[in-house]
Amino acid sequence: MKDNFLKELILGKKKETLPSVALKDAVIFPKLAVPLIVKRKQSLKAIEFAKEHNDNVLFFVAQKKEDLEEIKKDDEIYQIGTIGRIRDMEVTQDGSMSVLVEGLGRAKFQKIVQAEPFLKINVESLGETKVEKTEEITALMYTVINQFKSVVSMGANVPLDVMMVILNMKDPWQLCDLIVSNLDLKVSEKQKLLEIEDVKEKLKTLNELLGKQTKVFAMAQKLEENTGKELEKMQKEMYLREKMKTIQKELGELGGGEDETVSLEKKIKEVGMPKKTEEEVMKEFNRMKGMPSFSPEISYIRTYIDWMINLPWNKRSECKVDVKKAKKILDNDHYGLEKVKERILEYLSVRKLTNQIQGPILCFFGPPGVGKTSIGKSIAKSLGREFHRMSLGGIRDEAEIRGHRRTYVGAMPGRIIQGINTVKSRNPVFMLDEIDKVGNDYRGDPSSALLEALDPAQNKEFVDNYLAVPFDLSDVMFITTANVLDTIPPALRDRMEIIEFLGYTEEEKFHITKKYLIPRQLKENGLKKEQCLFSDPAIRHIISEYVKEAGVRNLERQIAAICRKMAKSVASGGKGDNNVTIADLNKYLGPATFTQEKTEKKDEVGVVTGLAWTPAGGDILHIEASRMPGKGELRLTGQLGKVMKESAEAAYSYARSIASQLGVEEKFYKNDDIHIHVPAGGIPKDGPSAGTAMATVLVSVLSGRKIKKDVAMTGEVTLRGKVLPIGGVKEKVLAAKQAGVKTVLLPEENRPNLADIPKNIQKDLKIVFVKTMDDVVKNALENAIVK
Repeated sequence: MKDNFLKELILGKKKETLPSVALKDAVIFPKLAVPLIVKRKQSLKAIEFAKEHNDNVLFFVAQKKEDLEEIKKDDEIYQIGTIGRIRDMEVTQDGSMSVLVEGLGRAKFQKIVQAEPFLKINVESLGETKVEKTEEITALMYTVINQFKSVVSMGANVPLDVMMVILNMKDPWQLCDLIVSNLDLKVSEKQKLLEIEDVKEKLKTLNELLGKQTKVFAMAQKLEENTGKELEKMQKEMYLREKMKTIQKELGELGGGEDETVSLEKKIKEVGMPKKTEEEVMKEFNRMKGMPSFSPEISYIRTYIDWMINLPWNKRSECKVDVKKAKKILDNDHYGLEKVKERILEYLSVRKLTNQIQGPILCFFGPPGVGKTSIGKSIAKSLGREFHRMSLGGIRDEAEIRGHRRTYVGAMPGRIIQGINTVKSRNPVFMLDEIDKVGNDYRGDPSSALLEALDPAQNKEFVDNYLAVPFDLSDVMFITTANVLDTIPPALRDRMEIIEFLGYTEEEKFHITKKYLIPRQLKENGLKKEQCLFSDPAIRHIISEYVKEAGVRNLERQIAAICRKMAKSVASGGKGDNNVTIADLNKYLGPATFTQEKTEKKDEVGVVTGLAWTPAGGDILHIEASRMPGKGELRLTGQLGKVMKESAEAAYSYARSIASQLGVEEKFYKNDDIHIHVPAGGIPKDGPSAGTAMATVLVSVLSGRKIKKDVAMTGEVTLRGKVLPIGGVKEKVLAAKQAGVKTVLLPEENRPNLADIPKNIQKDLKIVFVKTMDDVVKNALENAIVK
């Protein structure tokens, strides 16, 4: 390329096709020399072509993405680049080329003419920009130079000769280019300055970039200062600690004082650990002694040793099993629950006679609010032991039970060991609450971790991951609680003895309210007995109309609500001595929340009263059936579960099998549809115990015989009409009594459950035990046929 042509290309606006090099992480500015390392084949071939045919002149332009190895499309490079000449080149051993490029002038990219074997681009030179140096430009140059000096003073790496050139530079355009090329800026920031046409805008943009650089260096200096201070502080602390150790050592020798490590070693030996455990702890202790005082691991080992020292290795509560005292405490703390109390006293009696702590783990199973947790406290009280409660609800991490290994930062023992440490006794009553709500996920299965802790044959050597040594849990009396048994894994359930807590009767709730709930709420709300007097009818009305549960938790909330309103009245200057009557309940508690299900007002065809069990106690169900012309379909509605639907189908098959005995044409199922509906469609229902009720309502609707309104029933039915046993007998019978039922039909095999039903309830009800559907029909249906 001739010099005259090149001069025209640089100074005037002229188009030309030039071999080109795309730059990954650099921008070349006019009138500046920049060293480059060229590795890509595309770029190396362009340089070879320029050397042979173009007098070493190429177009250098930055690419937009650094990860591109070859440029093929127009949108992969920036619009503005620099025409430059290679002044020096040298091929290195790895095949790459080291070149020194001198920028000649800016040029605008037009289009890629060739991409293979090297890049050829059609460019238009932009020429030189004439600058009229005004006072504003001079001021901007002065500001830029001062900012640059500030950046250099803060640590920017700029050669001294370059610094001197910049300080004496008169051309604002060259000043900007020289400063930018010597700063550690992003390619996009350098490219922005290359593309700016107006020198004033260029100076302002550079000034902003220098301001950002100043802030970055100031922050870096601050971090270095803080780091230096921390290091100085650590060195100073290390020196002072070593000095303090020497002083303490001298004082110990002179005055009989005791070194901290000596004191710690003494505690380890006095705490009463088993021999192997003590050896393990001493091993860690000796390792800690040999570490430099500034080692971060010292704090971890010290925490571990502190845990080991504080655990009650040989501390236990002195307890004597006094069965009479235990009975008195249980009776004072809990009303009713006679069967549960009897089983607990038997359990304690066996322990007293055998003088052994090992025995089955008790699992208190029953609905919420029936006293499972509180009776655990009473057991601890009667035994003279410490009590600790640990809630298992929602636990999904096995480490919550077994602890974390000490390799983890922030590791701690599991919650069992933490509980033992809290009560400072190795033989507490330890209650694992809500064991049925333990979950599992990718972090492990906590219920599996509980197997070792709850197995009397294994828990003598329970190993927590954090302690990494056995801890004897055989003296601990574990008690668990659960609302349902189905979710407890079989292996865990097998290790426990289930003691069922049945729901309270209305009479029991009445006495519990008077004896426990009202006095407790009066005390908690700061009221005297005479300031809030509950009438007996009001208490019974609250129980029947405002709560629906097997326990008394919600009942206590209602009592508390009334006491709070009384407390407000007293605190406002009122006397608060009004008797709480039924008439006052609407004012204090609002309208009744529950309407008590009652029996039908008259005997009807196709309506039967069934009995159901719920977690909140018993309930009655009015099951309806209707017969209509159709195609022989059986329709079931009322949000019935799969098991209940199967019971209905079994009852329907039974009714078809005895159609001739009922005086029904045998092919009725081809011409008539039967629709069975269980009201309260918004409530899901399931279970097999409604089988007898469904069979009875089908017999009624097919035969036209009325069902007695004051009869209720429960039981599973087979295709042959046999009545099978069911659960929840007590709750179902209590629900029947509350609904005004006079006769209850129960499966014969449930006769032993009669012992669970209070004597006063048995007196008020006629309980009939049935073996087959013939017995049910005989007691539930009238003989007359309604046409």
